[in-house]
Amino acid sequence: MKLLEFEAKEIFKKSGIPVGIGFVITNPDEIDDRINYMGGEVVLKAQVDVGGRGKAGGVIITDVKSARENAALLFSREIKGIPVEKILVEEKLPIENEYYVSITLDRAKKEPVILFSATGGVDIEQTARENPDALQRVWIAPVLHDIPPFMMRRLLNGVPKELGPVINSLYRVYCESDALLAEINPLVTTPKGVYAADAKLIVDDNALYRQGIEVNRDLTDRERRAEKFGFSYVELDGSIGVIGNGAGLTMSTLDLISHYGGKAANFLDVGGGAGEDRVCNAVKLVSEMPGVDVIIVNLLGGITRCDEVARGIVKAGISQKVAVRLAGTNEAEGREILKKQGYMMLDTMDDVVKYAVSEASL
Repeated sequence: MKLLEFEAKEIFKKSGIPVGIGFVITNPDEIDDRINYMGGEVVLKAQVDVGGRGKAGGVIITDVKSARENAALLFSREIKGIPVEKILVEEKLPIENEYYVSITLDRAKKEPVILFSATGGVDIEQTARENPDALQRVWIAPVLHDIPPFMMRRLLNGVPKELGPVINSLYRVYCESDALLAEINPLVTTPKGVYAADAKLIVDDNALYRQGIEVNRDLTDRERRAEKFGFSYVELDGSIGVIGNGAGLTMSTLDLISHYGGKAANFLDVGGGAGEDRVCNAVKLVSEMPGVDVIIVNLLGGITRCDEVARGIVKAGISQKVAVRLAGTNEAEGREILKKQGYMMLDTMDDVVKYAVSEASL
């Protein structure tokens, strides 16, 4: 789950990473006397979960006297389609230099990788594309609690050594927060010291409970319902719904859809031993996705009984076409149930996918 900037900065601050003085408002009238202690100018930052927020009009630098008026203007905007509900009012830092630092997981090497650039700010993505050598990279064994000095020297490569303790603290935040990404862009030097001028933190969904986070804001309503049902569920952007049992079978179905020129609308693994109600809930959930024309149900009956699966499909009573491939325990009974109700039964995964692709609007 992605944290908002002010949430990430609270965690950074507790870990000793300096951040600017600031407070969060939900309407312009909440700007109070605290703003008078921030100097002549302040920065108003929309708290929305989008990239490129500054270029999209989500950040306003304003003098203190005009702060309330500009906050009202910012609240009236949508930043890349997302309404502004919270604004971080923050002191304007006297920036001398901007840097970039992030820590994420290199899945190929199975280790955290620390990225650092002496050029930070809004154009870091362009810098990474056009001049990849501008990014220093070091990999660190996850058993280490601190970045070794030799590794820090290689990372910084001649820039001010004062950045080192902040980067080390960011690494601790990454580990202690069960993060998938911890980023500061820009990490800035000022006459007052080093500051995290921005903050990004993405917490592993599987560790939210350990971090005391009860609600995953990144989930859609359907994804929350899927989580409640215990499904492994991911929304995609195609028109062919997919229900399988087992991650391998479900992923193979998605791959085959792509192979035959179709686009999957989702990934849904109902798991082993799925009964009538569980299958019914899965079919209804996928049928509610906008733009789904046809649904593939591709299940192998081991501990799952094909007759239970068939009853669940019939019970869902959806309007879309359902292409079914069942094999295994009570397969004959399942086929008979579906045949009586006029469902499209096919013998192989290839056949069921080809049929779905031919029926879907691409």
